[in-house]
Amino acid sequence: MLTAMKHLIIAGFLAFVATTASAAETPECVGEGPVRLFVSVTNVRSAIGEMAVTVYPDDPGRFLAPGGKLARQRVPADAPVTRVCFALPQPGAYAVAVYHDANANHDFDRTIVGMPTEAFGFSNNPPVQDALPDFASARTVVRTDKEISIRLRYP
Repeated sequence: MLTAMKHLIIAGFLAFVATTASAAETPECVGEGPVRLFVSVTNVRSAIGEMAVTVYPDDPGRFLAPGGKLARQRVPADAPVTRVCFALPQPGAYAVAVYHDANANHDFDRTIVGMPTEAFGFSNNPPVQDALPDFASARTVVRTDKEISIRLRYP
């Protein structure tokens, strides 16, 4: 009787863990539209602060420009991977930028000479050595539901 009860408790716990894990793997989508873009931000070193994930439309002039975003989510950072989902208004080309707002001040912090002090990344993980990437480097085409992975770069 006691052994059967232990097995029942363990089975219930494992079912709870499986449900919680699958919910964490499939985030709720923000926005309205026929296609979904799932973004996994990897190489997250700390669960402190929040992750700011921004989607830009197919317009190079709007990429990383003030007021140029199509959508943004700020979610609690989750190490080693933070996941978000956007429901996009239509299939097409988009670019994604992300930064780990460790101090949750809603600002991408930089040094006095303009160098980043917080981790960041872009769709397609383009190289960033002396300058930020252009739209073409971060552009990703979304025809149907799509998953992308962005690796954070730390200063």
